This record gives sequence, structure tokens and C-alpha cells, in this order.
Amino acid sequence: MIGNVLKMRVTLARPVEYQLPLDQAAIDMNAQIGRSIKLKFFGEIDCIACGRKTSKSYAQGYCYPCFISLAECDMCIVKPETCHYEAGTCRDPEWAQQHCMQPHFVYLANSSGIKVGITRASQIPTRWIDQGASQALPIFRVGSRYQSGLLEVALKKYVSDRTDWRKMLKAEPEPRDLAWLRDQLVAQIGDRISELQAQFGDQNIQYLSDEAMVEIRYPVDRYPEKVRSHNLDKTPLVEGVLTGIKGQYLMLDSGVLNIRKYSGYKLDVELN
Repeated sequence: MIGNVLKMRVTLARPVEYQLPLDQAAIDMNAQIGRSIKLKFFGEIDCIACGRKTSKSYAQGYCYPCFISLAECDMCIVKPETCHYEAGTCRDPEWAQQHCMQPHFVYLANSSGIKVGITRASQIPTRWIDQGASQALPIFRVGSRYQSGLLEVALKKYVSDRTDWRKMLKAEPEPRDLAWLRDQLVAQIGDRISELQAQFGDQNIQYLSDEAMVEIRYPVDRYPEKVRSHNLDKTPLVEGVLTGIKGQYLMLDSGVLNIRKYSGYKLDVELN
């Protein structure tokens, strides 16, 4: 099958169900585990926003003009606490209304270890799965992406906001009591929570004390003893036996491949 690839679609099940989009088709990747797979890159990349051909991908699938002009590629997406919507300098206020000025959740997750993160309500549980989290727990519901960023800044003084992808791909993490950790962290930033509630209103900074933790299992037959990463730009032919899928990574016996990194790449996917 030949086509432009996008990040894998996921469905929360036990284990997670994965589909690999390839133009208008979609491959059931769970069914390929234990089988040989080849992915060949043709050297062609089409921007996932405008469709123009580009010799280099920016921000996981965009051409350079889109990268420097689209709101979804602005720095505030990576650092939401720097949101400049209120200053009137947002690249696309309409897009921001649909994506940023919407309810967000601040959460704890256990992937390569405990981390704090943020996501729109509509991206639960997709965001957790894409990060390879085995456990996740929403701890705040807020009114906007900016507000979630301010809370995340306060929390990451005590817990990481990053995933060690190599560690995440080597094994399942030890289970943790996320509710207990939530209570400890909330106590540590209590003054900052009060400040934000006073600034934005209690209805926009809601502490979630009774949310249930979500456990996530991935379709993995065997974790790699040593994590080696494939790079389609350097080696356009990747092949091996698919031993598992976690996050947005295909685990092959020859190395791992981050599918999301190659969004917009034209690939020939051969299944055996």
C-alpha cells in the first residue's frame, strides 16, 4: 500500500487498538504484530496542512510557510503559559477560539515515570495514549489552554513535564498511586491555586478530587532490550518483525519508528 502517512489513530481498549492512516486507507496495526513489515520512503513529503510538497518537514508534518504562519505551530502551543491571544497577536483567533479557548484538563500520567501534562477535553484519552502512558489521572479542569499552562508551570517545579521516550519503550513502568501523588502536589502549590482561582474564578480552576484513574495497556509482545531508533530521512527502507506498539512508536526487532514524526511522508507499506 502506498500513500501519505499520518499519526496512528487510537482507540482505548485492552489493549489499545491502532490504525495507520495511509491516504484514504487505514491499516489495522494490531493484526500485524508478530509479522514482518517494510516501510519505504519515496523522498516525497506533503504538508499535512496545505498539501504542498516540501523537502523538509517542520513540527511533525508542516511545510515552512505553514510552520511560521499557522496558529497550531506557534510557540505557545509548546508553552501555553506564553499565550498571547488577549494581546491581539494570535496568528489565527478563530482557530484559537476552537482549540485554545476551550476547557482543558491538567493531568498526571505514568509513562517513563510520573509527569504532568495538559490536554483538551476532546483529546482524552488520545493524548495519554500518544505519550505511552500506562496510568493517567485528570487533576484539574480549567477554562482555557492558557490557564492550564499556568497550572502546569506551578506543578512542574515538583514533577517533570516530559517523557523519556527511550525508557518508556523499554518496559512498563512500576504502577504508582496517582491519587496520593495528586494530593501531595496540590498541597505543595495550594497558594498558587488560590491565586489563579482569584484571578480567573473558581469555575475556571476546578480541582478534581474524585476522578478515577485510567489504566492503559498496549499491544506489545516483546519490549526491546536496547532502544535503537530508525530514521527514514537517513535510511529510507525500514523493515523487521513488528513486536509491539506503544505511544506513536512501532517496535520492530530491528529498531523503533516514531510514526508521528513522519506525518506527511509518502510511504510504501508492505505487510507479510
